Amino acid sequence: QVYLTESGGGLVHPEGSLRLSCAASARIDDFYAVGWFRQVPGKEREGVSGIRISDGNTYYADFVKGRFTVSVDFAKKTVYLQMNSLKPEDTAVYYCAVVIGPRRGVPHTPGEYDYWGQGVQVTVGS
Repeated sequence: QVYLTESGGGLVHPEGSLRLSCAASARIDDFYAVGWFRQVPGKEREGVSGIRISDGNTYYADFVKGRFTVSVDFAKKTVYLQMNSLKPEDTAVYYCAVVIGPRRGVPHTPGEYDYWGQGVQVTVGS
């Protein structure tokens, strides 16, 4: 069992920034990949970003490219999602998740992930 805890969400103005944290109960290098997802009521959970731990290869959804950055602090067992130039349409509950076993590429669909955090609310508005 792997436990994940997100933090860093909140209310931010448009064009503002937030950094989400995902603290893991296990070593980050025990995972194949770590991903970030988001969900709004009435819509399916969608992939935002992911990072393959072995080589740092990353995935970003088109709607966040150039604005969001995923990074890893192995010593703190924490993965970050730096979110800049936030837009109202980025408002959602954000989740981190991990993949334990090997997959192809950088997984970026919910069904590929094994363990999930509880989510954190991000609200972009004035």
